Amino acid sequence: MFPIQDQISVATKANLEANFTLYTTLTNKTLESIEKLVNLNLAAVKASMEESSAAARQMLTAKDAKEFLSFVNAQAKPNLEKALAYGSHLASIATSTQAEYTKAAEQQIAEAARKVNELVEDATSKAPAGYEGMTTLIKTALGNANTSYEQLSKTTKQAVEAFEANVNAAVGQLTQNVAQKPAAAAKA
Repeated sequence: MFPIQDQISVATKANLEANFTLYTTLTNKTLESIEKLVNLNLAAVKASMEESSAAARQMLTAKDAKEFLSFVNAQAKPNLEKALAYGSHLASIATSTQAEYTKAAEQQIAEAARKVNELVEDATSKAPAGYEGMTTLIKTALGNANTSYEQLSKTTKQAVEAFEANVNAAVGQLTQNVAQKPAAAAKA
């Protein structure tokens, strides 16, 4: 074999090993997230069953329709707050999983780019005379690809951060509206 083919074979093997490591890491992160989600759902179901049972017992003690409706109305705000808390926990799990995926992918891409650059540098240093223009073209193309990826990565991170901020603001506004309604109802 030729030296460049040996280098490509070694680079291919290293790339396959790196991909396997990435897939293993992502699989482990996925399983951890599923475990967190299952635990969250189990806790929510347990709490819901206990609270529903207690609320049903309390409603059964109502002496008239007015008292029954007051029990029902008293459950509305706590249930909404619990739903918001559940959604917040769910969003937290999703956000941390996404951050871990992004981190693993960025590490993999950076390592692959470093290896490709090393391979190109080695190959261009051994290129015969007259190929300087071609090697410069290859290096420029790789540099442009790396710059484009970095810009895309930054833009994606900014979009995700803006989305999270908007969701948090919406949840905050909803929570404030829920808190203000009982106060307004009490004044009426």
